[in-house]
Amino acid sequence: MTLAAPARRRKNAPAPDDRPARLLAWYDRHRRALPWRAPPGEVADPYRVWLSEIMLQQTTVKAVGPYFEKFVARWPDVAAMARASLDDVLRMWAGLGYYSRARNLHACAMAVARDHGDVFPDTEDGLRALPGIGPYTAAAIAAIAFDRRTMPVDGNIERVVSRLFAVEEALPQAKPRIQKLAATLLGPSRAGDSAQALMDLGATICTPKKPACSLCPLDDDCAARVRGDQETFPRKAPKKTGVLRRGAAFIVLRGDEILLRTRAAKGLLGGMTEVPGSDWLAAQEDAAALAQAPRINGVMQWHRKAGTVTHVFTHFPLELAVYTARVPPRTRALGGSRWVPIAKLADEALPNVMRKAIAHGLGASRRFRRLTRSWHSTRRRRPFDPPTISLTMNFPAPARWEPTRPAGVIEKRDCVRRVSGCLIAIPVPDEDRRDDMRAMEIQDYARKLLAQHGPGAIAEAAQKALALEKEGNDQDAENWRQITDAMKLMRGPHQS
Repeated sequence: MTLAAPARRRKNAPAPDDRPARLLAWYDRHRRALPWRAPPGEVADPYRVWLSEIMLQQTTVKAVGPYFEKFVARWPDVAAMARASLDDVLRMWAGLGYYSRARNLHACAMAVARDHGDVFPDTEDGLRALPGIGPYTAAAIAAIAFDRRTMPVDGNIERVVSRLFAVEEALPQAKPRIQKLAATLLGPSRAGDSAQALMDLGATICTPKKPACSLCPLDDDCAARVRGDQETFPRKAPKKTGVLRRGAAFIVLRGDEILLRTRAAKGLLGGMTEVPGSDWLAAQEDAAALAQAPRINGVMQWHRKAGTVTHVFTHFPLELAVYTARVPPRTRALGGSRWVPIAKLADEALPNVMRKAIAHGLGASRRFRRLTRSWHSTRRRRPFDPPTISLTMNFPAPARWEPTRPAGVIEKRDCVRRVSGCLIAIPVPDEDRRDDMRAMEIQDYARKLLAQHGPGAIAEAAQKALALEKEGNDQDAENWRQITDAMKLMRGPHQS
């Protein structure tokens, strides 16, 4: 393990021993408002912490928000989820990806209800004994929900720590060292807040590109900042790309119904719903995939749709040819398969790759749009109300809301051929209300930056806006320009 030489700290800069206190002071002012996070002064709910940590594995905060709200509305506590069926959990999870998490989620809820009287264990060892909870998740729940003095290390914390100490060793080999260094940022109390402070710092300030170092509470003794190469951390070993696999998906229609089946409980996409398909193999020829088409009475010929459906799994990319066929009204489903009305697809646990295949196979025909309108009218739910747009919550904030849409809602204006979004929709908040919120929050955030960092924050914000504009990131660049302008107005024309 190689660490950079100790950074030369600025005159009158805070001592490294004060890092935990500085971090918590920053967090108290700038903590993100997340739907699973307890408000200041309130005790965290272990169920909500557990649910959010499982959902956030390999998934962004933006994508998780709507799903978290759906889950807690349907199952407000672990006992309620334990009583649910696995099929119901998988259906609610559909679209979030990494479906083994949903199976483990249900198994964990049942274990907590059965073995612990609906109460989560409050130690790392006890939590790790539960299905689907590994070392990181156990540490996160123990720290955030039970204030155990431990430091969970996610991707954001890895980035902050590797820059703060200029850890030269590449990931994943550097993980043990980063874990030890992260633990030095724990204070004598408030372990959960310390962990969430580092998470927020990595998500909002110490970002992968163009970090806002002048706004960071730890910038005075950040080794990578002194060297000027902070964007090169953390060091990462070259990522291996999986071999392309190819296959076929078969869309069989009987009137307004589609043939579906359930995948095996174990393995990739276990327990999820799919259309009949071939094996997914490297270098598989189209003829070999077509030869695996289901043998159904009434299918005289398979019609191949132009183009292919592509999808990327963790370990390999996939390319699917899509074939369609129609059968007479009374055709029986094959063993293990079932006919499902197209208008009821929202009730099925369809992973994204299958949504893409179905959308590609059915296309944007007038008939399909009519069916989805029926689906829309029967399945409309109360729209997810996104958290307030906040530059302090998600920094830099999006210039407009583009939330993931919950399963079962589709607008007439949506094009059903929009690959991953074809079966997912949500209304956007009212334009005027949204603009008013943004204007107020920009003013509030600009005021905080000036109070904390003085006039130097104006130049830093202007520089970040310019850099983002050069990268072509117009939305974030506009955010920073508005912050810069607000700070200049607060300082006055002769002080900025």
